[in-house]
Amino acid sequence: MAEDKKEEKTIKLDSKLQKIAEQLEGLTVVEMADLAKYLEEKFGVSAMPMMAPAAGAAAPAGEAPGAAEEKTSFTVVITASGDKKLAVIKAVRELRQDLGLMDAKKLVETPPQDVLVGVKKEEAENAKKSLEEAGATVELK
Repeated sequence: MAEDKKEEKTIKLDSKLQKIAEQLEGLTVVEMADLAKYLEEKFGVSAMPMMAPAAGAAAPAGEAPGAAEEKTSFTVVITASGDKKLAVIKAVRELRQDLGLMDAKKLVETPPQDVLVGVKKEEAENAKKSLEEAGATVELK
């Protein structure tokens, strides 16, 4: 088996800190835990990482979370295929060239279905326009 070689980042320390670091490397797990407890008591700090605030807690009062950010990715969803299924299938195949004829037909005949996922606003609007021109009912999410 080949071993993965990871690049090790080396931080330059002055000689005093380098000596302390070398001594810490030689400690056992139990000694390390005792040292952590001592430092917590001595300096009034915790060794536990701080948790990030909840997503909703950062939003100013009165605003919905995410109201300040504009949506950047959209999903194009066919909600109904309409009367011109063949035209809608052709439009889906133009948008999703990875789909075969049967897959596109199945997607059109079993709405609601995601046609494009995670696309930019302009691309989503163009896809919606072409699908609606073909006769489908489409919404952007």
